Amino acid sequence: MSTQGPQKGLLGSLNSNATSHLGLATNQSEPWCLHVSIPDGLFLSLGLVSLVENVLVVIAITKNRNLHSPMYYFICCLALSDLMVSVSIVLETTIILLLEAGILVARVALVQQLDNLIDVLICGSMVSSLCFLGVIAIDRYISIFYALRYHSIVTLPRARRAVMGIWMVSIVSSTLFITYYKHTAVLLCLVTFFLAMLALMAILYAHMFTRACQHAQGIAQLHKRRRSIRQGFCLKGAATLTILLGIFFLCWGPFFLHLLLIVLCPQHPTCSCIFKNFNLFLLLIVLSSTVDPLIYAFRSQELRMTLKEVLLCSW
Repeated sequence: MSTQGPQKGLLGSLNSNATSHLGLATNQSEPWCLHVSIPDGLFLSLGLVSLVENVLVVIAITKNRNLHSPMYYFICCLALSDLMVSVSIVLETTIILLLEAGILVARVALVQQLDNLIDVLICGSMVSSLCFLGVIAIDRYISIFYALRYHSIVTLPRARRAVMGIWMVSIVSSTLFITYYKHTAVLLCLVTFFLAMLALMAILYAHMFTRACQHAQGIAQLHKRRRSIRQGFCLKGAATLTILLGIFFLCWGPFFLHLLLIVLCPQHPTCSCIFKNFNLFLLLIVLSSTVDPLIYAFRSQELRMTLKEVLLCSW
């Protein structure tokens, strides 16, 4: 485990491999090249915030039986995935700081094993988070376009099988990624997976937005207030859609762009500038795990009420 920032082991290798391919390009970077330095304390702070948020989501859903539905199961699993991201970042950053300060002394073999375990957690949580974001989009799509058949299509047994399948795929894929991360095909598969999730979410949410605007138009015609109601509703929906997809793309896109550029242009000076900001890309993923509860969980009034009861009882 090196001590050059939070990206160690596998993630650190992705960054170091990219810069090692640069040769002289690394030393001859352009003056305009921007490098954003991310302190370890920021990783630790943001990871702790995400940790607390997602723990509260899991506790609230587990406590309230009214929230034991497929939709909230998927949200709970997304919170668990984000929780894994937070735990991994907090644990790794803490160990790095203790090693650098000389407070923690460990054998190289033990540190390497711990590093591999953290890599599995990080990679598995990334894959599972993307999967559950896609599943939540599919669940909401079915609830809108197949409302009368929703409870017969999205049943608890099917939801449980989907959850188990996603966790199994995440574990297997993260293990394969850690084993074969130096192969170009693995990096391309990860980038393709991200683009597929992005396309899936964009298509489904755009279709839902279109249907919602059509529904608002029908209601407005019944009340003879077509223009004001429709425009207000559609503007609000467009803002929500932009925020949802924008946050997803901004938080996850740079990391997968980094992977793609390792394959496409490892020796280009412009790419070298992007490689230098790898820590920033990881921080954005942690930020995503902090924002997800605000978008998918805390907007539910019943979940907020349950959370309020939990907090009041704890005091």
